[in-house]
Amino acid sequence: MRDTWAVSAVTTDGTTDDDRQSDGVRIVSASLADAEELLALWEAAAENEARPADTADAIRTMLARDPEVCLVARQGDRIVGSLIAGWDGWRAHLYRLAVHPGVRRQGIGRALLDAAALRLRSLGATRLDAMVLENNELGHTFWRTAGFQSQDEWRRWVRPS
Repeated sequence: MRDTWAVSAVTTDGTTDDDRQSDGVRIVSASLADAEELLALWEAAAENEARPADTADAIRTMLARDPEVCLVARQGDRIVGSLIAGWDGWRAHLYRLAVHPGVRRQGIGRALLDAAALRLRSLGATRLDAMVLENNELGHTFWRTAGFQSQDEWRRWVRPS
């Protein structure tokens, strides 16, 4: 049943699934085979700053646990965007919004967010939160424009497991 919730949800060219152009962008769930390409996208989109290094094995473990957790924007056979839409049964979390620099400002980030919101609402989410690096001004602008608000009273606490 993979992809059925996201595929018809969005395109970046204003068309529907039935009339989508061949060069349009499709939002689908990532597959186990996408792990290396996701790492390359995150490197190109500067999405690894201030984070521990990710691995293809970690991505495959995430996808094995929840095959629909990571949405990717595909242009042809190339991944040009990603968004992890995590759901733990209580909270909905958005991570790793990344759009390749060569295709930014074409609605791909918003298409990923719309598909993620659809997925998370279908699972029961009533509120979404996004993880955004403090110095990521481009990210702050995106999330603010999408209707999200920063919560200054919260601080994230982390440690290696």
